[in-house]
Amino acid sequence: MGVASLGFGVAALVVAVAIGAAAGVSASLLGLVAAIIPLGIVVPTFMWLDRFEAEPTRYLLFAFLWGAIIAVLIAMTLNTAGQLVLWGSIPPEDSLALTAVFVAPVVEEAAKGLVIFLIWRFAKREFDGITDGMVYAGVTAAGFAFTENIQYLAIAWVEHGQEGLTATFIGRCLLSPFAHPMFTICIGIGIGIAATSRLGIVKWLAPLGGYVIAVIAHAIWNLAAVSGGEGLIAVYLLVQVPLFVAFLGFVVWVRRREGRLIGQFLNAYADAGWLSSGEVAMLESMPRRREARQWARANGGRGALKSMEDFQDAASELALLRRRMHHSAADARALADEQQLLDTITRRRHEFAGQVY
Repeated sequence: MGVASLGFGVAALVVAVAIGAAAGVSASLLGLVAAIIPLGIVVPTFMWLDRFEAEPTRYLLFAFLWGAIIAVLIAMTLNTAGQLVLWGSIPPEDSLALTAVFVAPVVEEAAKGLVIFLIWRFAKREFDGITDGMVYAGVTAAGFAFTENIQYLAIAWVEHGQEGLTATFIGRCLLSPFAHPMFTICIGIGIGIAATSRLGIVKWLAPLGGYVIAVIAHAIWNLAAVSGGEGLIAVYLLVQVPLFVAFLGFVVWVRRREGRLIGQFLNAYADAGWLSSGEVAMLESMPRRREARQWARANGGRGALKSMEDFQDAASELALLRRRMHHSAADARALADEQQLLDTITRRRHEFAGQVY
């Protein structure tokens, strides 16, 4: 933990110095304040998606910091190197455009996607499929966009004053805050498919396919951006807006799907007597979960509410563990984890029932 903190600290200092050198301290601080605003839109969206079985805060924070610091540092280094290579043979403005379209998408999506892959490989017990892949991808991309926005907003202020800052803020923070997350969730979906597949070829091709789609989508968006004017407006209205609507619909579908999966894989425990059919019906529906928590708090206070929340979380983990076992994607500790979760469910039920009655 100490090594990771030191690494993040050093990388953050390097990124801060680079942005400060390009735009100045005061402009960078102004960009920082403005860049916080879209975080209030993007991050809650992925936390909403993560409600059925919340990911550990430490992993979400790690993903965000990776995107905001490590991925940005990788992108700064390799994008600059790519631009310098092109600079020697073509005019500077052309090298900038070619880097944006052909280098940046490849580098940036790889840098962001790497942390999702690492979490899947080294924390498999916390990676349950497509939903988790999307959540980690969205949080990582939100971190990356946050730091990138600081840089763009600061430079806009230095070069064009308030008018430039306002235009950049509207374009990046208000009209397209989900651009980076929409690209990177393609990788998250691919890794999520791999996490629940029994086929070795799928475990390789699904993440690779997600990465390729993310790069293509990112490149198309950057091409429109460097084209400017009518090209950018056309791509935004004809491509970006429909994709964003589809993205929102997909997020809603994925969340509902996770609820159905929880109900499906908890039915076996209801048949065995560990849960009642009413509890399964409650656990597969977010509105019913909220009603159960409200009931626990109204009748048993905060202690009963906490026990009910822990009961719901443990049941969700149990269902998704059962799903991994079904797909032969669980590790050797699966049976021990299953028993531990069953014991937790039993204890928490006794706790909130005892406090209520």
